[in-house]
Amino acid sequence: MNDVVEAEWIEETTPFERVYEVISRVYDPLSAAQIAERARVSSTTARKHLRTLESAGEVTTSQDGQTTHYRRSETAIVTEHAQSLLAERTPEEIASGIADMKAQIQAWREEYGVDSPEEFARELDIDDADSDHGALLTEWQTTRRNLALAQATLAIGEVSQTGHLTGTDTDDDGNGDTSVVV
Repeated sequence: MNDVVEAEWIEETTPFERVYEVISRVYDPLSAAQIAERARVSSTTARKHLRTLESAGEVTTSQDGQTTHYRRSETAIVTEHAQSLLAERTPEEIASGIADMKAQIQAWREEYGVDSPEEFARELDIDDADSDHGALLTEWQTTRRNLALAQATLAIGEVSQTGHLTGTDTDDDGNGDTSVVV
């Protein structure tokens, strides 16, 4: 970052916004001092804002000796991806994608006679990720992860609109129907 851009960034943002921006862009745990340096704030200020973000569920911590490391929480990352997906797609398109992913997972289950990609890997003793079966294993795991994200996205979108969570299911079997007021 050049000096002019840095000066504008500091002038146009609060210390909290800079700390939040830094922690939002990193996936590896960082110390408060590292975050402070990148956010152009003191370590004390960074710690104060990081504690606030931790209380809000945006940040998680881990200890490395005497040093506390901070990183974005998995919940914050999923929520961000879900909001991005909601901005790009309609709930109907997301629901259609969920149905397609469930159908694909069911087809793999039936074709290979296993319930999960982990069982598939054990059954076939897949060692080579570059093999055809290794590629399928990766695709199955990715599809399952995308399915979970799409389901979370629909739930977040529904809660945003109604204040109620009406889950259609928590797994990829399509069973279940619960309603929870949140």
